[in-house]
Amino acid sequence: MKVMEEIKETQIQNVGKYVNEIFEVVKERNPNEPEFQQAVKEVLDSLVPVLVKNPTYMKQAVLERLVEPERLITFRVPWVDDSGNVKVNRGFRVQFNSAIGPYKGGLRFHPSVNASIVKFLGFEQIFKNALTGQPIGAGKGGSDFDPKGKSDLEIMRFCQSFMTELAKHIGPDIDVPAGDIGVGAREIGYMFGQYKKLRGAYEAGVLTGKGIGYGGSLGRKEATGYGVVYFVEEMLKEKGLSFNESTVVISGSGNVSIYAIEKAMQLGAKVVACSDSSGYIYDPNGINLETVKRLKEVENKRIYEYVKEHPEASFQVGYSGIWTIPCDIALPCATQNELDKESAEHLVSNGVKAVGEGANMPSTQEAIDMFMEHHVLFAPAKAANAGGVAVSALEMAQNSARIAWTQEEVDGKLQEIMNTIYRESMKASEKYNVPGNLVVGANIVGFIKVADAMLSQGVI
Repeated sequence: MKVMEEIKETQIQNVGKYVNEIFEVVKERNPNEPEFQQAVKEVLDSLVPVLVKNPTYMKQAVLERLVEPERLITFRVPWVDDSGNVKVNRGFRVQFNSAIGPYKGGLRFHPSVNASIVKFLGFEQIFKNALTGQPIGAGKGGSDFDPKGKSDLEIMRFCQSFMTELAKHIGPDIDVPAGDIGVGAREIGYMFGQYKKLRGAYEAGVLTGKGIGYGGSLGRKEATGYGVVYFVEEMLKEKGLSFNESTVVISGSGNVSIYAIEKAMQLGAKVVACSDSSGYIYDPNGINLETVKRLKEVENKRIYEYVKEHPEASFQVGYSGIWTIPCDIALPCATQNELDKESAEHLVSNGVKAVGEGANMPSTQEAIDMFMEHHVLFAPAKAANAGGVAVSALEMAQNSARIAWTQEEVDGKLQEIMNTIYRESMKASEKYNVPGNLVVGANIVGFIKVADAMLSQGVI
């Protein structure tokens, strides 16, 4: 017995050394890309138990191939502002992995977008897309263009210029982009129109998140926010808990946040705070969702305008303070690394029971470690926010069949997908001796699906 334990410990050490060597190569090849390195490190560390049981993945260099994108495209995006001035931005598209389907992932328009950001997002997308059970590979892209403060005509001209180059690299069976931060229905519409003009054909499946009138899916707008809540509710049930009568804090006030607020409220929760890049609001009586929707979706105003209509609420500058508000459930739905160790300490000391990631990689590793140490239920982004891309895949299916499902049909499929992701992730965590650790469980499930497909297709 002792000999067997020593052999197993030696295997774990050897695999750990192998994984660390791969990560060192990633750092060397991708210097000054902290977000990408962070995403890779988190996944590699969680795969050690899989590699111990399945050394074929090491022999066939699956990890070495997985951390290298199949293709990284960068391009110039020139456009003309309303004053007649020529502006130039950078465009990106990373086509990371196509083992289980065409590349699939959103486009982000934000000043922070660079190679590191799109690569971290694309890498995360590999596992997230695999978890949905849909036949979609992984990609991501965007530009350092900032749509804030731009007129509709300026945004249209930028989107048309962006798509003029991107169109060379995408297609319904090649790469299917969608929206992300800074890219909503308006931007998708402008890009789809330009793609249609360039192709001279109506290829509805080339973009998802389209308007309902030209190939979009009912339920897509709500999918990511609803999906997060469905996943967390399933996680809570395991411990006899629920959103019902729980106090909830949700960061952000974009598409994901708004519909996470909506679904949480439908399940009986009181959501007391949300935010944008200017700061956060706290309403002890519970957020008035209709006001938030109008301010953000119709009037494009900052969140501090909320307190003018609801004097019982307060506004604070900065985003991290939102996590000092006592709550039962926290849903970070704004952006990457918004929830750090200090924020996690505040949540833990205030008795938070569960954290569900609605944004991509919103919690730092130190914050995640804090939640794990204190036995806070934790739903990682790869699993919890997969609802958006899942319904994007359903939109692709509807486009291919030239049919349209009802809102109820789409929502029912979304709930089943999120519940399946939870069950499979939990099962994997138990199989690999980390019971209840959904971070490891989700990574393992996604990895095995993609890795097995890669092995079946040879060294490509």
